[in-house]
Formats: sequence, structure tokens, C-alpha cells
Amino acid sequence: MQRRIHILPDHVANQIAAGEVVERPASAIKELIENSLDALASEIEICVRNGGKTELRVADDGHGMGRDDALLAIDRHATSKIKSEKDLRSIQTLGFRGEALPSIAAVSRFELETAPSDGDTGTRIKINGGSVVSVDEIARRPGTTVTVRSLFFNVPARARFLRSAAAETRAVSETTIALALANPGTAFRLKSNERELLDLPRTADLAGRVAAIWGEELASQLLPIDYVADGVRVAGLVQRPADARPGSRRVYTFVNGRPFVDRFIVRAAEDGYRTTVPPGHRPALFLYLELAPEGVDVNVHPTKAEVRFRDKMKTEAVVGAAIRTGLEGLASAAPLGMPGLSSRQLVGPPTGRGPGVGAAAAVERAASQMALFVPGAEAPQQAPADESGVTPTDMTRSGAMWQLHASYILAETRSGLIIVDQHSAHERVLFESIMRSFEEGTAGSQRLLFPITLRLSPTEAQAVEELSGILRRIGFEVEAFGQNTVVIHAVPNPHPHFDAERCFREMVAELAYGSPLVESARNQHERVAKSFACKAAIKAGQPLSELEMSELFDRLFASSLPSHDVHGRPTILRLSLDELARRFGRS
Repeated sequence: MQRRIHILPDHVANQIAAGEVVERPASAIKELIENSLDALASEIEICVRNGGKTELRVADDGHGMGRDDALLAIDRHATSKIKSEKDLRSIQTLGFRGEALPSIAAVSRFELETAPSDGDTGTRIKINGGSVVSVDEIARRPGTTVTVRSLFFNVPARARFLRSAAAETRAVSETTIALALANPGTAFRLKSNERELLDLPRTADLAGRVAAIWGEELASQLLPIDYVADGVRVAGLVQRPADARPGSRRVYTFVNGRPFVDRFIVRAAEDGYRTTVPPGHRPALFLYLELAPEGVDVNVHPTKAEVRFRDKMKTEAVVGAAIRTGLEGLASAAPLGMPGLSSRQLVGPPTGRGPGVGAAAAVERAASQMALFVPGAEAPQQAPADESGVTPTDMTRSGAMWQLHASYILAETRSGLIIVDQHSAHERVLFESIMRSFEEGTAGSQRLLFPITLRLSPTEAQAVEELSGILRRIGFEVEAFGQNTVVIHAVPNPHPHFDAERCFREMVAELAYGSPLVESARNQHERVAKSFACKAAIKAGQPLSELEMSELFDRLFASSLPSHDVHGRPTILRLSLDELARRFGRS
């Protein structure tokens, strides 16, 4: 009987393996750079011609190989990275499959030059389409150089799928950048058709590498993060919320020094920006995950571009928490150069301080804070003028803080001027207060002497019924009263200008029919908190006393994410003294 099963010849098997490992010139470059990094190279030079289709070369100053190792390296499944099955469970090198060199050599005119660091003679091996042409001794410096010419010359069907030289060059550049970001302690140089595209010297930190690739402007927009939880460390650089823009952005993720792609990790990171960036704005991310080697499987993709986390949900949760923690406090205030700033740090006379008005101002300050932020308090009357006819408000307005067009709070600082959007600022304060009350159960409400009766649409009435428990927890005590009608017996009172009926109607409509604001929330509690903060916050056009402004300022900077409202819009703008001098032609 004629046999149907047979063993593939080595050159055919290598071509099949090449189809998985070497998709395009950038794939070959990636494998070769990873070998250089595993060889502890301190400098790596990459050169391509015609996008790598005509020629590509990777040269390093790593530890190199002797003749016998060089010959073994071009055999399939030959590697120095692993020795036994247990090594697969704790892989700490970039390359380990032992397929890269023979796969590349099977579909190109291949040349390997190498010399060990112990001073031994160098070796040159030439391979044509998988067949060894020559093996020679050469004199060369320690390290390895791999030159690949005429990629896919013997697989024309694959060659036809390659894109233009410009597109392939971009892919090579992107591959080089990803590995350079993962290894800032290694110098990289990339040339295309003898033109230098990248020259990245060794640097001590990631910010320096980002600046070398994209310039100081992007580097200056990034915040460092470093967070550890549940055996996972998340470090790196993330873009300040105020600098995030719509459209494309830089996103790079690494695990244990290996670049990888995982949209769920990126989504978890973006979730950490929730309420700090407007919908559609996408921050740049440079995230480095470190965890035990056995906690991540890097052997799930032929080109090692994807990985599998053993505890996927935990890893994503730590990434989201790392972003949120990094943006809190210092991160959010950092663009202003004033972390943890409060009104007490402003330049100018302290609030209420002046001849004969200190006590009166102190009384007004306490009353104003109660009026704006404590439920049920009444707005204070203007404090009387002293013997000179100057009121406390006049005195404080000439100092640190004042209101512009009843919408913006201007505050003088040691480094310039801050402008706070009063509505956006109060949104942030209310949102965090409500979210805190959900955890602590401390939200208050005020019973109405005359309950409010409202007729709603069927969709709105259903939403109120479904959310009645959460609405009660923020202060709205609502009772059904016939078909599509509700009675409100108690309401929250976030400030004396609060219009409870209008706020409730707008909230219910938004929660019933949806909006970008509530659709970006994680859960129903956050949906309600976002909507309430937006509808209940003091509006633009609302006059505030100096002391009310001061209290709002302090409450804003006491929040965890002061620089953005619940829509992700900025709450604060800053004009530095240098900027003012430049605008007036003094610099």
C-alpha cells in the first residue's frame, strides 16, 4: 500500500516556520534585535534598504558566538535561552523558540558574522534560501552582525504581499521604537537608505528616551507612575489629562521588559482616566508591568506579540488603579506646578486680614462656607464696613482672589495666576462628595414643607423606579403617585442657589435617555453621581463672595482629581509670570 504520510524536508519546514515568524521585514528586525538584547548588547545598529525588502542588517556589540555555536544557531529549535520544560514556565529572555535565524535564512540570502567576547576568531556563515553556502573564519570585533538580502526571493507569493518601501520602513521604525522604549539603557541607531531615522543614545530614564524619540514637548506632558498591588507592579509614564487629545496617540505596553499588545490592558488604563478626559480624548501611555514569570505566558503567539496573564482580571484591575492613583493629588495638580495648593498658599493678604476687620471677616468666612457647602444654611448678609468704609469683601478682593463675570475665580499665586471655572470646580467637588457618601452613607437631605409633584414620561418613570434606592442615598426621597407621576418629599441641598426640581428633571431625563456623560460611567452609582454633580453644581453667572470662592478653591484642591470636572474638561487654567512677560514683550 502506498504511504500517504511523509516527513517534510528541512527547507520546506523552515519556510513554513518562516511564514509564522517572519511576516515582513519588521518581523525579522524584531527577532534580530531581541537576540542582540539577549546577548547583552549596549549598542545596536539597524540598517534597511527599500524598507528592508532589498536588504536589512542588525549589528550589535553583544557577547557574540564561537564557530560551533554559530553553526548550531542556524538549526531549527536551537537556542541558548531554555534547556528544559520547566524553563518555559519562567521565561525571562526575549527570544527562546530557536526558530528565528533558520526561518529568516530559509527565505532570504542570509549572512551571519559573529565573534565571541573572549577574543576568539570570528565566523562568517552564508546561507542561500536555507542552504549553507560557506563557513569562513574572519577577523572582527566581538558581537554579531546579521545581514538579510532579497527577503522572500524564493517565496514570491509572500513577497507580493509586502507593502510599499515607505510603509515597510515605518513598520521597521515602529518595531525599533518599541524595543528601544523597553531598553533605555541600550543605544539604538536606525538608518534607511543611508539616511538616519533614529539616533537614541543610552539614557538613565524613560522620559529621556521619549524626549529623544518625540521631543521634549511630549516628554513634558507625561507623569511618572509606580504602583504595586497583588504581586503586580505597574510603572511608566502617562499623559496628563489636560494634554490628551482626540485621534491617534502613543500607546506602548510592556511586561517583564517585553513589548506586547493587549487592548484590554489599554482599556483598563483608559478606565483609570474616567472623569478626567472628555469623551473621545485619548491619553498617551507608556506602561511597564512587572510580575512573576509564572504569572504570564509569553508562549502563545508565534511572534510573541501577545501574552496571556494567568489572572487577567486582577492584572487589569491593578493597571486601572495605578492610573487613578498616579493622577490623584500631585498628578492632577502638577500641570499647575502647585501640588496640594490651597487658598492659604496664595500671594497677597490672608483672607479677612486688615485693620479692624479681622473678626468680622472671620465671621463672614464661616457663614459663607456654611451657605455654599452645608445643606440648609442661609446665605450671609454682607459684613458691615469698618470706620474707614472698607468692607471685608473689598479688602479681600484687592488681595488674593476675585471673580470674573460671575463665572471664573482668579487667584494670584507665587508663580503667576490661576483661573478656576466655578461650575466645573463645583462639579468635581460634588462628584467626589457623592461617591464618598455612597461608601460612608453620610449624604444628607432636606425635607420639603410642600412636596414637589412631577409628571414624567413612561421611560423616565421607569428610570426613577429602578434608581429610587440610589436617588434616596444622595438625598432625593421619591414616591410613586399614580401612573408616570412621582412626589418628591426630600431633596439634597448642596448650596443655597440649588434648584431641586430643575436638577431632578434634568437628571432623570439624562439617566433615562442616556448621554456621553453617564454612558462613560462604570456602574449605576457613578452614573447618578456624575449626573447629579453636573446638574447640581453652581452655574456660571452665579455671584460668589470672596470667602465662598476661597472655600470652593480649597475644596477643589482637596479633591483627588482637581484639574478636571466629571466631563473631563479642565477646571483650572494657569498663566505663569514667564507667559505674562512674554505676552507683554518683556521676555
